[in-house]
Amino acid sequence: MMARFGAALVALAAVAGLGVQFQATFAQTGSVAGTLWILLRFFTVLTNVAVAMTFTAIAFDRRVAPRLLGGVLLAILLVGVIYGLLLRGLLSLSGGALLADMLLHKVTPLLAPLWWLTCARKGMLGWRDPWIWALFPAAYLPYALLRGAMEGRYAYPFLDVTKLGIGQVALNALLIAAGFLLAGHALVWIDQRMGHRR
Repeated sequence: MMARFGAALVALAAVAGLGVQFQATFAQTGSVAGTLWILLRFFTVLTNVAVAMTFTAIAFDRRVAPRLLGGVLLAILLVGVIYGLLLRGLLSLSGGALLADMLLHKVTPLLAPLWWLTCARKGMLGWRDPWIWALFPAAYLPYALLRGAMEGRYAYPFLDVTKLGIGQVALNALLIAAGFLLAGHALVWIDQRMGHRR
């Protein structure tokens, strides 16, 4: 019950952040479709949707494959790390946008790994899993670049080809991918160590 309650809190944080962000964006666009189109530009939003769905399933006692949970966990960790290293302080936010920023970039990236450490079954991950998990951000990259080229506005400054050039963007992507894979292997190592101890 405690694990399900904790999962519900993680899901609630993600859903609240997404809801507040939707309201803040809708206030600017006045269009539901336009708001959704804007929000789906961001890896942060897509990942928090995955967190909300995954942890809601756990809260309702639905079986979630350890590999899927690990991938969602690693993606939301990437959100928190990239925000802390590259994005924090770039925009001056207030009101709902500030609250959504805190929930989506800070609260869920903190609560999800805490839940995993304390509640998730350990010893279920394998060394191939980080490569499978990397498919999500790998698929996001061409999507983000294509949308940026079409709309003239990139989701994140480190992907802005018009300002940085394709070479620098490619280097940024490679560094993030390397960090993601390294973190994925660290997660598997932690999982296996904790699984053996139990």
